[in-house]
Amino acid sequence: MPAASSTTSAAPAASGGPAAPDAPAPTPRRIPRSVTISAWAVPLMVLGQFALISIVPVTIALVGALRRVQDRTVRWAAAVLAVSFAIPLTIWLVRPDGAQSLSKDIQPAFVGVIVAASAALIVAIHRARRRS
Repeated sequence: MPAASSTTSAAPAASGGPAAPDAPAPTPRRIPRSVTISAWAVPLMVLGQFALISIVPVTIALVGALRRVQDRTVRWAAAVLAVSFAIPLTIWLVRPDGAQSLSKDIQPAFVGVIVAASAALIVAIHRARRRS
């Protein structure tokens, strides 16, 4: 039986030509739209007297920023927003003589802090998008 001959030659990897195709450059993770929408929804809901329901966009912004965003500024801003919302919520839950709703019980200073923290998150998201 005749021996099969191979007509292809194997070039060593160090011969100048790439042995395997180059891996694509890692792309930065995009900021999810849900984080951006939540950052805008929080101050609107707090100012519109829906403070207790605004726990939903605060949670979405925090979880989305921590799990999906690589920019530290966005993560920190989302954490500050969550803490600034958690403080008046905790005070309202702990007080025995609190009002029937968080919107009626929250101090105006806390509303200002929440709106400022949300504005900081919006600015951080905008800067992170411009950098990438």
